[in-house]
Order: sequence, then structure tokens, then C-alpha cells
Amino acid sequence: MAKNGPFYFHTRQNLIYLTGRKAKNLKELLDGIKEAPSSSIYYHTHHYLQQHEYLSPEPPNDFAYWIKNVYQENVLAERLASMDLRTFNRLRDIRLRLIEIIQEVINSEGFADRNVPKGMEFHFMKAQTFIFPTKNQANNLLEFKESLAKVSLNSIYFHMFESRLRLESDLCDFSIWLRDSLGEDKLAKEFSSLDPYTHTLESLRSKIIKLITKRIEEAANVNN
Repeated sequence: MAKNGPFYFHTRQNLIYLTGRKAKNLKELLDGIKEAPSSSIYYHTHHYLQQHEYLSPEPPNDFAYWIKNVYQENVLAERLASMDLRTFNRLRDIRLRLIEIIQEVINSEGFADRNVPKGMEFHFMKAQTFIFPTKNQANNLLEFKESLAKVSLNSIYFHMFESRLRLESDLCDFSIWLRDSLGEDKLAKEFSSLDPYTHTLESLRSKIIKLITKRIEEAANVNN
């Protein structure tokens, strides 16, 4: 994405693999989080956001889900589920926070680890991402709006979620282009203020399009 150039929309597909590692208790889960590849941390904290895009937003991450429903430690599960992922722009920081929360519980007085029943272990997965260009591109706000209405939810997901962690940036791809190529600093900030973790992908698309439509109308009124 060159500065002052058009925005090129990309999409992505994931292949999901079992890593072969599993955890039957909390200490093994902690060790797995410490040693798992970054793609595993990303998958277990983000895949719900895409797979359940039509359900109510902010679903739990896999670690919180397993701890609550299998390991049955509700307080710890709630702490993990309440992690505000939008405050992280590096996967290693997400990993460190997961470790910190679980380690605090393990170090607490009276903690007694226990094994879950056989067959109920946590299985560590990882995702291999393949990125593809699409036919959609935009040179201005109107073309950007039109393309956003047509691209797949995979494309929205890629540019809104994965881009921040990929670039280790506070801004997503959309905000960077709006600011650097169109000089739309205010709109870029409005994009950044959106919490993508509390929207379904389809509602996020609608929200973004509304912001762009409003900006186009404002510009038209000024010119008139």
C-alpha cells in the first residue's frame, strides 16, 4: 500500500492445523501458551470473530472457553474473556498477558491443579494464512465506499483485524490509507475509534460505510 496511491483490497484464507500439543490441566495449558507459535495464539484468540460473524459480538477466546466449560474455573475464565484485545497491537503482548493472568492463579495460595477427563484436553491449533489480491481498488472515498460494499467479509476481517497485528500498528490498513493517501485524518481517527471486537463483521462493514457516506456528504456541502 504505497503512500498517495490507491487502496488495493486483499482477502485471505486460513488452513488450520493441529500442532500435536494438548493440555489436560492448567499448568500444561500455561506451558503450551508460552511455547506455541504466534499463529496458534492468534488463532485461539481471534478465530471466533470471523467464524461467528453473524452472532452476537465479543465471543470468548478458546482459552477462556475451555477453562470455563471444561476445566470449570469460572473466575479465571472471566478474566481471560475480559481481555480487551483492541489494546494490543502485538501478538507477543497478547501471549504475555495470557501468561500473566494464568500464572497469577497458579501462584495463588491454595491452588490445586487437576486433570480434566481424558478426551477433554485443550488441543493447540495453528493457522497458516494465505493472502490474495482482489479486483477491487479505490482511488477516492466514493470508490472506497463502493468497494467496501462488494468485498467479502474475509477482506474486511483481513484489513481491520489482521493488519494491525501484522504491522504491529495502532491503526488498521483502512485508517493508514485514509490518513496517508487522502489526508482524511479525522475519518482515519473515526475508523481507529471503532471497536471491531464488539461488532459482527457485517455490522462493522455497515458502520464503516456510514462513516464514509457522512464524510462524502460533508465534502459535497462544502463544495456547494
